Amino acid sequence: MARYTEAVCRLCRRSGDKLMLKGSRCFSPKCAMERRPKPPGQQPMRRRRLSDRGIQLREKQKARYSYGILEKQFRRFFAEAERQSGITGENLLVLLERRLDNVVYRLGFADSRAQARQLVMHGHIMLNERKTDIPSALVKEDDTISWKERSSKTEYYKQLVPSIESKIIPGWLSLDMEKLIGRVASLPTPDDIEIKVEWQSIIEYYSR
Repeated sequence: MARYTEAVCRLCRRSGDKLMLKGSRCFSPKCAMERRPKPPGQQPMRRRRLSDRGIQLREKQKARYSYGILEKQFRRFFAEAERQSGITGENLLVLLERRLDNVVYRLGFADSRAQARQLVMHGHIMLNERKTDIPSALVKEDDTISWKERSSKTEYYKQLVPSIESKIIPGWLSLDMEKLIGRVASLPTPDDIEIKVEWQSIIEYYSR
């Protein structure tokens, strides 16, 4: 599958907001948004006001960049959200949050969603005690997320164990700190989402 391979800090600068794509680096003085908050590329002499369409595009791109999803896949999630009953924007939010790579990140098993995606793709993560290498797999209530037995002997896992207690786990997930087994206690709600995006703008973008 095609994947964005350039410096991800450029995506934050382009969006004008921290998207937390580099884990702990985003909290340090090395963060690109702290050092160079302006968009990448040559700066215009006069700042242009964003049109309504430009604002909608920016919000859509922020959501896409945050979850590390390509346009085609993001459209599929949006189409699925439209088919469900309720508010399309909230449905989309919940679907994206239920992705396995996002759940691995939110459980504190990885410092970023990109790292979580790599853990899943390399077969280190078990979903309901079965090896799963599909980052876009959607978790359900009462699903369990654990480590493959062989992966629990790696140096990465050994370094993770003492640091996991300092991680903040969202309320819709629970984690056994000793065995590092996570469980989906309930499906996420819009209030559980840490990413701040104007979802109405995304709906308007795809409605035109």
